[in-house]
Amino acid sequence: MIRINIRKKLNTGGPSPGLIIDTEIADHSFTALYGPSGAGKTSILRILTGLMQPEEGMIEVDGETWFNSQRKINLPPQKRNAGLVFQDYALFPNMSVKENLLFASAQKDAELLQQMLRITGLTEFQDQKPHLLSGGQKQRVALARALMRKPALLLLDEPLSALDQQTRIQLRQELRQLHQENNLTTLLVSHDKPEIYTLADQVISIDKGTIIRSGTFAEVFGSAPSNALTLRGEVLRINQTLTNYTADILTGDQIMTIPLTRDLAKTLVPGEKVTLTFQLDGTVIQKLS
Repeated sequence: MIRINIRKKLNTGGPSPGLIIDTEIADHSFTALYGPSGAGKTSILRILTGLMQPEEGMIEVDGETWFNSQRKINLPPQKRNAGLVFQDYALFPNMSVKENLLFASAQKDAELLQQMLRITGLTEFQDQKPHLLSGGQKQRVALARALMRKPALLLLDEPLSALDQQTRIQLRQELRQLHQENNLTTLLVSHDKPEIYTLADQVISIDKGTIIRSGTFAEVFGSAPSNALTLRGEVLRINQTLTNYTADILTGDQIMTIPLTRDLAKTLVPGEKVTLTFQLDGTVIQKLS
């Protein structure tokens, strides 16, 4: 169990009281930190790793005290069993993939090195320098390097945001697999809801330095009823025949022809924004105000 109860002043330039966090994170869970820029998400990761110190509070990980302001305990980063993966990879450019990984291992564990290279698909690239790798390969190196520390806590700061969509989808699956196979407790900072939905068991939503909601994805973000689907669209054209009315509506990059009542057909005009709610008992069209 990870227990966090901290207070930290933040230089936000506004009236924010700073970071006030009181929460618990279950062992071996995959938890996402979600919220707008400047909410304090990355600061939480930096505080957990010891790169930033709160003014007061405590942090306990699996019964070990990492920080306690009253008892004047503040473990340095090298004594905290945490691995941090940055958005920009932070690899050493003058080191090969293998050297980057070994640098993170105090024991220079050659067996663990080969295991990490294998499970991240980097074996054939182990002698290459980072500038020769793709974005996805660099991110795998960063993940493998963090895992070389055998961390109790894996911290991920927007790890996939700089990658193209196809690579992101692939790495989501690999990241979830690495989390499970290494029996990790993982904390992910992300703005990407599909990423959070795919990866996280729990979500902590933060705004202006405080937790505003926590729970499962559905509990934090809400979910539509299973028998309904809502889309947004734009009316392209109203069609009229002798017996009925329809509307051609653009949703995304698809055009859908939807039946209309006579009264609704007379109120809609081309260019108008609408929502389409598809239900088991029919389709409901509503104008967007």
